[in-house]
Amino acid sequence: MKSKFEFSKINGFSDFLKGLEGTDQLVRIKKSVNPQFELAGIVSKLDKGKTVIFESVKGSNMKVAANVLGTRHRIALSINAKNENMIQERINDAIRNKSEITNIDKGNNWKKNSRDLYDLPIITHFEKDSGAFITSSLVFARDNETGYQNLSTHRLLRLDKKKMAIRMVEGRHLHKCFTSAKEHGEDLPVSIIVGAHPAVSVAAAYQAPYGENELKMANSLLDNRLSLIRSPGTGLHIPKYVEILLEGRILADETAEEQMVEMLRTYDIRRKQPVFELDKIYLTADPIYHDILPGYGEHRLLMGLPIESKLFHSVKDVVSGTRAVHLTDGGSNWLVAVIQISKKLEGEPTNAIIAAFAGHPSLKIAIVVDEDIDPTNPTEVEYAISTRCQADKDLLIIPNSKGSSLDPSSDQKNLITTKIGIDATATLLKSKERFEIAKIPEQDKIKLSDYL
Repeated sequence: MKSKFEFSKINGFSDFLKGLEGTDQLVRIKKSVNPQFELAGIVSKLDKGKTVIFESVKGSNMKVAANVLGTRHRIALSINAKNENMIQERINDAIRNKSEITNIDKGNNWKKNSRDLYDLPIITHFEKDSGAFITSSLVFARDNETGYQNLSTHRLLRLDKKKMAIRMVEGRHLHKCFTSAKEHGEDLPVSIIVGAHPAVSVAAAYQAPYGENELKMANSLLDNRLSLIRSPGTGLHIPKYVEILLEGRILADETAEEQMVEMLRTYDIRRKQPVFELDKIYLTADPIYHDILPGYGEHRLLMGLPIESKLFHSVKDVVSGTRAVHLTDGGSNWLVAVIQISKKLEGEPTNAIIAAFAGHPSLKIAIVVDEDIDPTNPTEVEYAISTRCQADKDLLIIPNSKGSSLDPSSDQKNLITTKIGIDATATLLKSKERFEIAKIPEQDKIKLSDYL
């Protein structure tokens, strides 16, 4: 079995997949599969399970990898965290100590090229999707006023052999770069990569302050081993070890309608979005295309875990006894947070709730629990709510708050929702013994196999 040390030396996407295969975390499917619905259906059956490589995809000569970061364990491997419980600490350390990138290479790994988007095995996932979407794409752009380079994750709908609609959340960083270019009457040159080291994908999902280079965070996650090259046409710095590169421009004055499934596994609102026009595709000798199934584990963890780390930092700044923050699976790793604290004062849970909502505006429900409750265990969290919470005293309801555009129960047009905070901690006004969970001495040391 490959060691963690060997994973820490991996530079690119294909090598990471080899590492997963060497540790029995990957399966290969040799049977030919249809990129329209069939491939997505198979990946859905592997949710929270192994990574899969499809070796034969109809209409393409490329392999497709999916569910690559579908477990916390594999994300821990990708960012050199010692275990799943150290992911937050590892990401937080990379945020605080971003590393300058010194490895700038003049060479590249491109062996083939194309000018046709139909040469890529782009997947159609759900019955009401607008079409085939690239879902793992990492977009590089530069603000032409400040010179800042930005990295972020965006979905792209294939419209024809040259054009794709690109979803950009208004006010986010790529949209700012696009708006700045448009105000100057210019298209926005971009480089788009598919199949990068997963640590780069984790960094791209983190919502860094505008002007900060997310690649520096990726470099920290990779222990200063990130090598960059200049994208041939745009001149933007991109990782050297990439399977597929698309270069082109986001057009200033063209839009197209798109709709796809989001993190909540619901259909997003139909929107008119800007259009990306392809100049050229660059490929390695045997590229592996990375697909992320929207609304399933890989999508949710990849987007949610960097926010989980950000939330922990936001809450701990206000409540020093914060021990853990967990974005729940039931909340799609986005809308519901469980916050574990070592409670010293009665008002601390309320402060933690308010800090959580401020740190992650999309958050809808925040639940605060004590140290003896595992925030990752929904049964224990429900137990805390049922035995330590009184609704007339321990519920905080905040109407008319800024919320997530994804929540179908909210005012999605105006981004208005009602937030709920739940103090599920034991009151300090009663003896701790009233809330103590009974234990059996040396229970953990007993193995049933010794008796049965």
